[in-house]
Amino acid sequence: MYSDGHFIELMRRYSGELVPGGLAPYPTDMRTRGALHRPVKAVLFDVYGTLFVSGSGDIGAASERVRPEQLGGLLDSYGVVLAPDLVIRRFFDEIRRVHAEEMEKGIDFPEIQIDAVWMAVLGIKDRKTARCFACEYEMTVNPVWPMPGLDTLLAGIRDRRIVMGIVSNAQFFTPLHFELFLGKGLPGLGFSEDVVIFSFREGRAKPSLQLFETAAKALDAFGVARNSTLYVGNDMLNDILPAGRAGFQTVLFAGDRRSLRLRENDMSLRGVTPDLVVTNLGELSEHIGKG
Repeated sequence: MYSDGHFIELMRRYSGELVPGGLAPYPTDMRTRGALHRPVKAVLFDVYGTLFVSGSGDIGAASERVRPEQLGGLLDSYGVVLAPDLVIRRFFDEIRRVHAEEMEKGIDFPEIQIDAVWMAVLGIKDRKTARCFACEYEMTVNPVWPMPGLDTLLAGIRDRRIVMGIVSNAQFFTPLHFELFLGKGLPGLGFSEDVVIFSFREGRAKPSLQLFETAAKALDAFGVARNSTLYVGNDMLNDILPAGRAGFQTVLFAGDRRSLRLRENDMSLRGVTPDLVVTNLGELSEHIGKG
């Protein structure tokens, strides 16, 4: 009934209505520092807060602060006769239930399937309808927009024949954001599909080290060593810590105050330092070129 094109058009309509002028990153007080230590043969990215400006700072984060009035009209349009505050409460109860169930199976950081969550919460039987609802909900509470210089960065890495991949917390609509804003799917932008590791596909979320180990094993097929791999993310705990433990060089992207996560009071980050800090994607391109 619905194709990826349908979801993309749905998100395009919401982007035009909710953020007609786009989203600009909020500058931070960080400064570029550090350096890469080996030539870069592969670059892996986080998505939200790194490649895309996220209105709430990260995927899923806006749901923690969603207002009932934001949800009421959307529920009406799908014929759901439930109070918004009840839906929000059921939403988080279902996520907690799924997380607890998966942790009992030994999953360290479980990830949900957002369409399955909405099916359970709203009583929707059809997965594609649930996906439509999920798209509209996410674009309402957490609009996204490409970081300045994203298309130039990706083109430059692609032209250098550097392997590109992703390790990111994500949902089914995440790859559609690339096509929506950049006009091409991930392969057309130069990403190697074997090295695109999305949490919703793996059943695990960052900061699980397993996601980064999966990426490292995929890079073995390209002959890329771990210390020749660069990981770029905006979160010290979810990105820099596990990427460093996997043996990757690390870049903290400090280009948007909404999404920068330094987590300075987290004791697990004692002694953890990124190899490089950048405040815009253009700086990242320059350092990769030097490497």
